[in-house]
Amino acid sequence: MTLKDHIDTGLKMTFAARVVRIAANGLLMVLLTQFLLRPAEYGLLFLALAILGVFQLFCDLGLAKSAARYVTEFKETDPTQIPHILRTALKYRLLLFTIVGFIFLLVHTHIASFFDTPALTPFLLLGILYMGFHSFTAFSSVLFQGFDRVVWSASTQTVQHVCRVIFALILVLGFGLGGIGVLVGYIIAAALAAATAFFILYTRFYTAFEKAESPEPGLPRKILEYSIPLTATRSANVLTYKVDTLLIGFFLNPVAVGYYTLAKQISMTMLVPAGSLGFSISPTYGKQKANDQLEQAARLYETTLQHTLVLYVPAATGIILVAEPAVRLIFGQEYLGAVPVLQIFSAYIVLRALNSITTDALDYLGQARSRAIAKMATAIANCGLNVLLIPEFGVAGAAIATVATFSIYTLANLYIMHCEVSLSIGRLLQPISTISAVTVGMSIAVVIATQYISGIPSLTGVILLGMAVWGGLVTASGLLDIRTVVSAIS
Repeated sequence: MTLKDHIDTGLKMTFAARVVRIAANGLLMVLLTQFLLRPAEYGLLFLALAILGVFQLFCDLGLAKSAARYVTEFKETDPTQIPHILRTALKYRLLLFTIVGFIFLLVHTHIASFFDTPALTPFLLLGILYMGFHSFTAFSSVLFQGFDRVVWSASTQTVQHVCRVIFALILVLGFGLGGIGVLVGYIIAAALAAATAFFILYTRFYTAFEKAESPEPGLPRKILEYSIPLTATRSANVLTYKVDTLLIGFFLNPVAVGYYTLAKQISMTMLVPAGSLGFSISPTYGKQKANDQLEQAARLYETTLQHTLVLYVPAATGIILVAEPAVRLIFGQEYLGAVPVLQIFSAYIVLRALNSITTDALDYLGQARSRAIAKMATAIANCGLNVLLIPEFGVAGAAIATVATFSIYTLANLYIMHCEVSLSIGRLLQPISTISAVTVGMSIAVVIATQYISGIPSLTGVILLGMAVWGGLVTASGLLDIRTVVSAIS
């Protein structure tokens, strides 16, 4: 199988899994907001999940990605070390979860009191189970990526997200458990996904390699050492992706958390193509560096970057234009407070897309430390800006802080990638004017059509019109061959 065929296969499976995830989460999101949960209940659930996300960081400390990095390396040099890498990483992971879970059990009531929200207490207590199962699912998924078998990552993700919808709806509709029912559904789904992932990891990978009598001298120490910059990056990720929700819960209320979470979830649905491509292609950069093929790595990244901009700049603009009628018609009048946040997050969508194709690549190129420094610095700035802006501007202030600091982080990652593989700046800048023209053309058509939106069918029609105009313009301009894209994901 050629490199292109291998990437295409992984991309298709990852893309399919993420489409399933987005569809499942989107369905659950609509049902919860429209029919099952009030904004306060919705916000309470996701405030609890944000708190759990912070503690879950300490269940891993970057060990999964560190192990994946050494799996990628030793696959090429000494495969007999692979079982030792897996055993070492798993032992560390079990020890960390035991410690973190016990501490969380002791302090969960104090956390609820800190947020002045006693209703959080049962969510946090049950959340210990979610934290454990979800942590081990994510651990296995990253290791599958290290083995360059993203097909299995896609499979376990599909199990988790489909089961999440099924069990959450059963427990809410069948037993009337409300937000607690949704969380229990998440726990059951995570448990099933974790069991599936470990079965695959053991039968397909751990037992597939002949094991050396002992690990290479210093190997456990190397795994720990490389996890340190990755831990810093993960810590910064928590600050970036969770602290805004936590601060909204602290300064405002669960209703505001509900608005903010809904806007963020909608924006995240746009990241399927970039996330799939970045996850699938990242190990390739590591291989190319190991084989001293940095020029090929640069050309691969440049092509990926151009295609990402072609897709996401017009898409983000379209979100700004249809945000108000979309939220009102799909989620209901009660959630209109999410509209300004969603419009601000349109820029965040582009930034996240660029990072989706860059951050994992940097880790596999051995630049985890540089990325960690950039991430930590901007995450601290994000936290400070949130503290300043949320009391003054509410949920919109949190969105502004996130976009501002994430812009700096994105530029830093692009610079690190350029330093590593010597990107051609001229080749990257050339299509930007054409992308801008395509965006303007699509926007004119959407603006004219939005005045006719009166319901879901007309909203769908406007979105499809925008997509059709975009498709025609990018094809006519030569920016993208739509037929090639369709064949790549079909």
